[in-house]
Amino acid sequence: MACAVFGIATVAFSLSSNIVFSVICLAVLGAADSVSVVVRSSLVQLMTPDEMRGRVNAVNSLFIGTSNQLGEFESGMLAGFMGPVAAGVIGGVGTLAVVILWIRLFPDLYKVKTLEG
Repeated sequence: MACAVFGIATVAFSLSSNIVFSVICLAVLGAADSVSVVVRSSLVQLMTPDEMRGRVNAVNSLFIGTSNQLGEFESGMLAGFMGPVAAGVIGGVGTLAVVILWIRLFPDLYKVKTLEG
């Protein structure tokens, strides 16, 4: 759910014209992103078989690193074409769409409530 909160906070920040509300949105956005990173990292560490953990971590690190750079490029291009507000709203709505898609594609992952295997 942290990813959904991230998406909602992104949309709210994008549409905000109040500095106090914008700062609150950014704080919520950052907190949700931190929770998401910790949960994803923990799941990779705890759910990966010992003999594959190094390879899985290497691939995970590669995808995380490149996804940040590709996301920044995509967001910058979209902001250049449509403006920063539209780019932020589209990014937040896109995040929510991916959350819904992942819940439908991976229901067992969505049902994980603790990090105990």
